Amino acid sequence: MDLALALGRRGMGRVWPNPAVGCVIVRDGRVLGRGWTADGGRPHAETRALAQAGDARGATAYVTLEPCAHHGKTPPCAEALVAAGVARVVVATGDPDPRVAGRGIARLRAAGTEVVEGVREAEARADHAGFLRRVTEGLPWVTLKLAASLDGRIATAAGESQWITGPAARAMVHALRARHDAVMVGGGTARDDDPLLTVRGMGARPQPVRVVVSRDMGLPMDGQLVRTAREVPLWLLHGERADAAPWTARGAVGLPVAESEGGVDPRAALAALAAQGITRVFCEGGGRLASSLLRADLVDELWLFQAGLALGAEGRPMLGPLALERLHQAPRLRLRGLHTVGGDVAGRWARD
Repeated sequence: MDLALALGRRGMGRVWPNPAVGCVIVRDGRVLGRGWTADGGRPHAETRALAQAGDARGATAYVTLEPCAHHGKTPPCAEALVAAGVARVVVATGDPDPRVAGRGIARLRAAGTEVVEGVREAEARADHAGFLRRVTEGLPWVTLKLAASLDGRIATAAGESQWITGPAARAMVHALRARHDAVMVGGGTARDDDPLLTVRGMGARPQPVRVVVSRDMGLPMDGQLVRTAREVPLWLLHGERADAAPWTARGAVGLPVAESEGGVDPRAALAALAAQGITRVFCEGGGRLASSLLRADLVDELWLFQAGLALGAEGRPMLGPLALERLHQAPRLRLRGLHTVGGDVAGRWARD
């Protein structure tokens, strides 16, 4: 199952709206086939593993998520395992999708296949957290990334921010982007930094959807994002009264979202992404968007990259106002890991 989990992670950021599943088929202590969900979500991991195995009669299949039981663009994986003569299926965790939700396991057992459940379940649920949340709550998993000076500043007073952290930290950010379905920034960051928001330096691969949250569509028409909108997906989450036509004419997709507190409502914005199939979002700020997500308790994981320089009180803070009156109201995360990255430090924080 550890191998199946490792294989499944290869699909992270590449298979939405499907889950990134891994599958290993073993007989007599020998691995016959390995598979993970293919780019775009098909073929599924079980189908690929069975194809590699060839003859899987009497074998055991280790799968990180309950095999599907519904007919979609591909036949059900539970049926494929039965047809292949697999004798035993070990499942890490169940699939809450109403089209599955126990039906895959029931189909296997009805055919006389032995099923073992709950092996490495905690690890599997962590890997599938984005898919599980989208299915059960209608929201994606949100990772917030902040890169700041020692005193918590993300730019000088004049707005200069490239580069606070070093090349090793920036390479790590590209690796984190690659594990998510979408990369999201606020309109201010899109204007000030003119980012491209693609994954670079990691070979040919599907690019995450680039998302800009801007109530009034204050996105420059001559920026890198708009210029490349026909090459790499660009979605604009905007207020309901904004006119997205000039940007959609250039290849962007406009998604109107309800407003709150003078901007796009963060929960409504994430729900709109989930409705499009997005399961994992990597938010790179800026400060106002980051604070709105924290204030609404929508951040599941936070990566804080800190560089060994100070920018002073006049520098731009990494977070906007949180409207706190008492300390107990502050968003609180728990440190999960601390890494030295080149000359910088990266801390991974997450919910309890």
